Amino acid sequence: MSSVNSGPVLAAAIAPIVGNNGFPFAAATNAEASALPSGFPSELRSKLAWTGADFADESKYILHLTDTDLTEVKQAIAEYKSLDQDGYLVEPNTFQLPTLGSKLRALGQDVHFGKGFGVIRGLDRAAFSVEDLTLAYMGLQSYIAEQRGRQDKRGNMLVHIVADNSTKQAAEHHRHSNKSITFHNEEAGDIVSWLTRSTAATGGKCIIASAYTIYNVLAATRPELIRTLARSDWPFSMPRFQCRPVIFYEDSKLIMNFGRAALLGNQAHPRPQHLPSLTARQVEALDAIEAIAKASQMEIQTQAGDIHFINNLAVLHRREGFVNGEDASTKRHLVRMRLRSTEHGWPIPKELTQEWDEAFKNKGIKHWHLEPMPAYYFPLRRQPN
Repeated sequence: MSSVNSGPVLAAAIAPIVGNNGFPFAAATNAEASALPSGFPSELRSKLAWTGADFADESKYILHLTDTDLTEVKQAIAEYKSLDQDGYLVEPNTFQLPTLGSKLRALGQDVHFGKGFGVIRGLDRAAFSVEDLTLAYMGLQSYIAEQRGRQDKRGNMLVHIVADNSTKQAAEHHRHSNKSITFHNEEAGDIVSWLTRSTAATGGKCIIASAYTIYNVLAATRPELIRTLARSDWPFSMPRFQCRPVIFYEDSKLIMNFGRAALLGNQAHPRPQHLPSLTARQVEALDAIEAIAKASQMEIQTQAGDIHFINNLAVLHRREGFVNGEDASTKRHLVRMRLRSTEHGWPIPKELTQEWDEAFKNKGIKHWHLEPMPAYYFPLRRQPN
């Protein structure tokens, strides 16, 4: 959908999506079915409503670092190391970027209030040690959102997403699998960011889709599924059992938060038999989300050294399957963080605040592992990320 300030021309924008063979859902045919939940708009007019076709020009979403920018980054690394502080304390005041800083703040505004995603490109992985590359990542990231969240009960702050077939359990976990995964949100974090340390030999693209576009298509064609998604009877099994909605509309903002594994289970996370199952209408709603997301998705061919940022409240993401090569440079390795901005953070629905508080507010141990750790340090969880 168009991201112009006047908002999308809805009928023209959704026609290619509804006409796509991957969207087999007929429009509602009666007045009762066409009613949206109370307070939910008939259309979201927002820059967050887009399709992949809107970004054929990569300059619309990639910040290419110039030679001057890279010089500033290297100088900031050297100056920060002279302070003799722990790396996780890095922030704009101690990682000063005189000209690049304003570009990063603009990117942060765009991720929070514009299209909801962006990529920093130009860091040469080979030009940095692992320690310096991680410091660069966190220093640049601090201009987008300064709060960093725990990502599991072990307190891991840097999650390493790498293929691992050492055990059947590891190979089936989506963090360590090389299989494709469906669209989802992370369970906490306004912003999800990852540094690509290396890419796979083939495959492994980052694929994203707009929750706002999904909403607009459903509101125009299947509004009864909007009602289903907004009901508070979805039985999430992870990270804890909770019945809550999949979508929220508060403060003139749509928030979508779900993962199919938490609702349907999968090989790595079988759904406990004593928990309620989804209704046929709920499964249909999930399938509609996936179909619209695929019909409107955007694919980003990631390069080593890239830093991605996505608005986890308004943008879904998934991964295509991949095949690693033999040498380290052709084995996919991402380092993920969950972020929140004190200044720009969105209000979080009460049903999600426990996960946000556990990530960003509650006191607890924090681990900053620069490399993937063995199971006794970094165990596989019983729930998805």
